Amino acid sequence: MVGLSFALYIVIAVRSRAANTKDFYVAGESVPPLANGLATAADWMSAASFISMAGLISFMGRDGAVYLMGWTGGYVLLALLLAPYLRKFGRFTIPSFIGDRYYSDTARVAAVFAQIFISFTYVAGQMRGVGVVFSRFLEVDIEVGVVIGMAIVLFYAVLGGMKGITYTQVAQYCVLIFAFSVPAIFIALMVTGIPVPQIAFGAPISADFAAQANAPAGSYLLDVLDDLHRELGFAAYTGGVKSTVDVFAITLALMVGTAGLPHVIVRFFTVPKVKDARMSVGYALVFIALLYTTAPAIAAFARTNLILSVSDASYTEAPQWVKSWENSGLIAWLDKNDDGVIHYAPGKAFQGGKPVFTDERGSSGQRLIQNQAVAENENELYIDRDIMVLANPEIANLPAWVVGLVAAGGLAAALSTAAGLLLTISTGIAHDLIKRTIWPHVGEKRELLSARIAATLAVFVAGYFGIYPPGFVAQVVAFAFGLAASSIFPMIFLGIFFRRMNKEGALAGMTAGIGFTTAYIVYFKFIAPQLNSVEHWWFGISPEGIGAVGMLINFAVAGVVCLLTPPPSQKIQELVEHVRRP
Repeated sequence: MVGLSFALYIVIAVRSRAANTKDFYVAGESVPPLANGLATAADWMSAASFISMAGLISFMGRDGAVYLMGWTGGYVLLALLLAPYLRKFGRFTIPSFIGDRYYSDTARVAAVFAQIFISFTYVAGQMRGVGVVFSRFLEVDIEVGVVIGMAIVLFYAVLGGMKGITYTQVAQYCVLIFAFSVPAIFIALMVTGIPVPQIAFGAPISADFAAQANAPAGSYLLDVLDDLHRELGFAAYTGGVKSTVDVFAITLALMVGTAGLPHVIVRFFTVPKVKDARMSVGYALVFIALLYTTAPAIAAFARTNLILSVSDASYTEAPQWVKSWENSGLIAWLDKNDDGVIHYAPGKAFQGGKPVFTDERGSSGQRLIQNQAVAENENELYIDRDIMVLANPEIANLPAWVVGLVAAGGLAAALSTAAGLLLTISTGIAHDLIKRTIWPHVGEKRELLSARIAATLAVFVAGYFGIYPPGFVAQVVAFAFGLAASSIFPMIFLGIFFRRMNKEGALAGMTAGIGFTTAYIVYFKFIAPQLNSVEHWWFGISPEGIGAVGMLINFAVAGVVCLLTPPPSQKIQELVEHVRRP
């Protein structure tokens, strides 16, 4: 299934390769709205959406919903407040819009580097997703899996540009949504007897499943899951531990951060007219909703089946999927009391992060772990959150073809977003840095060549991050969202909706927003991680949510400075009025 899906992507890329810069950057502005809606949905739903989001919700319960709400809300914000106006402005990259709207090369270059940083942060996650899928299902090393993924992306991103990527992403959306929905429908039927996951999620469980879960007949799925959590010592699945203020701040930071993501905004320049951009938005929202409303159901099904499968079970009688995933290093069992039984409880099973296995076996049959200090709690089981969607069919004993389908879907999600991000990086370098700033008189052939060279280099850098991921990926992701929320989004929003905004106000606001957000995240994530707790945070807001405060600081500083300095030219103000006119 994986091989067939890759062959399909390559054939599409060859048949729709870019012939000029317009094809490479914006697919010749000739993509129909329906196809663009499908491609936008595939671009939006990365490995983070397909693989990680349900895993996060599965382990965090109610607290994990901030990712669901933030990413969904971010798309709505982008679609309603930014995309149609940017399309009418006529600049197909964020740095181009910022540089022209604020008549400043400094602002343009700052936006290019912010865009590159955010894009590489995301690409690292996509490449890790590719490595995880390959290491388990094709039984190759993660490094080999990343190299295969690099080769595929390099081929259709560098050859086809936006034109090749667009039609490849249409196919990738079909693959990933089918792969996400089929296991969810099967498991919904098994757990509740209802084939619609979104309804089954809040329905009573079936009599057979009630007997398996040792729960009263007619119990609701989430009530059963809450009880299982409490029995093991976890907080109630539907309760959560984060404060409402922090949940709100993280959701807002994710919303405004993702609304400024450059690889999605460029999709609205691939259609012929502004009206088509609006239609694309509507189509994409429907296609995105199909996956995003299914994710909480998959999370609850996977968590329930996981606890019932492994908690207090003998390792020798544990399901085969536990031992299969052990081989990839994404599950580990540490028999602390030497009784041969898997005890699952709150806390880390061992200290030091991801397990590194030896070739030896313990007295209970478990694989032994190197260089890991034993954590002082009752938990004996390490589970990587990213496996929950991929392992879900195996946990529920679904047929092998469903497992293969999910593998193909996970790769489609990772590769579609990786390609969009890599194209964004190459466009920023070739068009905004070289063409618009350093070498204004470069010819079209040389500009296209420089874009392809930049895309090639970006693929190799992304592959490096996939093979040797930095130890602070979580911190960098928080940093990227904070950066986008406190810098790019306010500049775009004010540039569209406040005609009086000038370059002095925009640059001052961006500097203040980035400065505050960077200082807060760096302090709690790098300088004093021991103080990274709710009693030390300002207003109880975590570093993941501080971008929302940075955004407000940006707005405030930009507003004050622009009122104290001369307004932009009449030509710029008339341009803003023209962009806002329907």
